[in-house]
Amino acid sequence: MASAAITSEIAAEEMFYGWGELLNGISPYAWAFIGTGLAIGLSVLGAAWGIFITGSSLVGAAIKAPRIRSKNLISVIFCEAVAIYGVIVAIILQTHLDGPDPKLDGAVSLKDKFAGYAIFWSGLTAGFGNLACGICVGVCGSGCALADAQDGNLFVKILVIEIFASALGIFAIIVAIIISTQANFGADE
Repeated sequence: MASAAITSEIAAEEMFYGWGELLNGISPYAWAFIGTGLAIGLSVLGAAWGIFITGSSLVGAAIKAPRIRSKNLISVIFCEAVAIYGVIVAIILQTHLDGPDPKLDGAVSLKDKFAGYAIFWSGLTAGFGNLACGICVGVCGSGCALADAQDGNLFVKILVIEIFASALGIFAIIVAIIISTQANFGADE
């Protein structure tokens, strides 16, 4: 009976009474690492999805017109660039991470919370932006392969549209860098 009372006492001390309290209890370093992981993970997912869309159309269209095989691999390369965008953002976000300030003795400063949230949202922005970019480039690459199989003069025209689709990922990188510029862990100044 005494162990049940002790267990309920411990459980009462660890209860959260709302989402704000729960989310506030998560370490800012955890938020930063989750954001960094989302940046690279969602970017690679977008690249894989784009390669899947482009590759399946490329293989199918190459049956009708074998001349398009090597020329349309540029669409696959554009999809791979989306994964590289995610790696670049993850490296940039990792440069903002430092160890906790020993003077705070385990306490979390407001600057640390800001840095953790900023890196989280930066990674989330880059990840979802690159996910959308990968799908967009994949769809454009698919259309490019199919149109090139029908008429060889359309390749360059559709490739320009694919370049514009790839710019979506670059915009996501720029926004992620802007969000994370003020994110620095350490003691309040």
